[in-house]
Amino acid sequence: MGNVVSTVRSADPAQVKVRPHLHVESQQNQKKKVLFVTPEFSDLIKVGGLGDVSSSLPRALAEFHDIRVLIPGYSQVMDSGHPIRIVGKVEGRAAIPPCRIGRMDLADGLIVYVLICPELFEREGNPYGDAQGRDWPDNHIRFARLGLAAADLASGHAGISWCPQLVHANDWPAALAPAYMALRGERTPSVFTIHNLTYQGLCDAECLPELGIPSQAFVSEGLEFYGKLSFLKAGIAYSSHITTVSKTYAHEITTAEDGCGLDGLLRRRAIEGRLTGITNGIDRSWEPGSDPHLIEGFTNLEAEGKAAHARYIEETFGLDHSDGPLFVVVSRLVHQKGIDLTRAIAGDIVAAGGRIAVIGRGEPALEVDMVKLAEQYPGRIGVNIGFNELDARRMFAGSDFLLMPSRFEPCGLSQMYAQRFGSLPIAHRTGGLVDTIEDGVTGFLFSDATAESYRDAVMRAINIHQHPELMNAMRRRAMMSPMYWADSVKPYDELYRSLVRERVSRSLAAEVGRRN
Repeated sequence: MGNVVSTVRSADPAQVKVRPHLHVESQQNQKKKVLFVTPEFSDLIKVGGLGDVSSSLPRALAEFHDIRVLIPGYSQVMDSGHPIRIVGKVEGRAAIPPCRIGRMDLADGLIVYVLICPELFEREGNPYGDAQGRDWPDNHIRFARLGLAAADLASGHAGISWCPQLVHANDWPAALAPAYMALRGERTPSVFTIHNLTYQGLCDAECLPELGIPSQAFVSEGLEFYGKLSFLKAGIAYSSHITTVSKTYAHEITTAEDGCGLDGLLRRRAIEGRLTGITNGIDRSWEPGSDPHLIEGFTNLEAEGKAAHARYIEETFGLDHSDGPLFVVVSRLVHQKGIDLTRAIAGDIVAAGGRIAVIGRGEPALEVDMVKLAEQYPGRIGVNIGFNELDARRMFAGSDFLLMPSRFEPCGLSQMYAQRFGSLPIAHRTGGLVDTIEDGVTGFLFSDATAESYRDAVMRAINIHQHPELMNAMRRRAMMSPMYWADSVKPYDELYRSLVRERVSRSLAAEVGRRN
């Protein structure tokens, strides 16, 4: 839009005042500049589903927005083989050291900004802890560095010409980004996504000065949580809008039962219209006809593909060949995932002619329990402690059923992966599992997180397996069920545009007020 003048009418034409009109570009179809802040990115480093979402969602949104990822420069990132060129730097604050920002351009055009701070990030282990599973004692500094860098980028203080119009922070490690932005008066809108409310990033109140956060922010409406500082609560308190990864989970976290002590604040945000559930999708690589991880692609259930992968599972996990149902567990071995419930009913599955293959790692006690279970039922139960993408995909492709008795599940991706590859999930009726599984149609749901309720659902599944026509009908429905990210990003697009539009409207109103 060119320069436009507006006139204020007066009885005397000589007294007409001419004012320059505010320069405003059309906001409707314009791509917005979005910074996606995350501690995981599966192309480079992954611990759980957050890594998959952080890789897939920005790519799906790239059609609509100029979206770029910000991630810490862990050893795995720095050694990934992708060229990194230094494009900026950010200053330190209190105990948070300064660092450089590198730019990594991926083959598909996605731009990743890498936070280069060797003393904080280049360590042996995973993003959150050492090789023995112990959290790094300075995690509050490490992830405050991530949040502060995002705020610096948003305010144009990183030496980079690209400046985001919106910041999207993910889970507690990125949650201080909205807080730092708000506390310095930055008006760039922010979205904070809760992938799992259980992990809050708590530290002692004495850490406040180290993070350069003013004491007045340590209040019940700010970062204070039962005498501690909560990173996750900071994201909820200071972001423009909060999202969760499924509609059902967005409701569950506003209840005392599932709100982890934050239900009151989350209920207020829901009443204000600032809490939205957007169910995750899966990326296009989950295509059974063309996935390069698979031994043989398949597009129909009569093809050899599933049978070939069933044989692979038998060989990999030392299972006897059988015509009985083949169950798999592809999961972190932690209490949340209901691994103890699977252990409790494993004998019933074996007695009914089933076999179980388990892959994953997690709590040491549960790892030991699962190994003992395999020793108890040789040839019927096989357990591999660890994780690799190739085996996981082939397990989805070759199995009849996925066991997923999570006590709570914000969204879950494994059930959708399994469905796409013709494996029917058996899952607890909670969170995103409710939103993605139709009981008796695309999988099986059970209502109570007990061995008895779980066993009933498993026995229903075994009964269906004995009727091939019914089994294949369910499999076909399941394979068509999962949403790809390209089909499920519209709510994010609309949210981004709405928040940026509100920001522009407020700026215009403030400018008009100043001129008047």
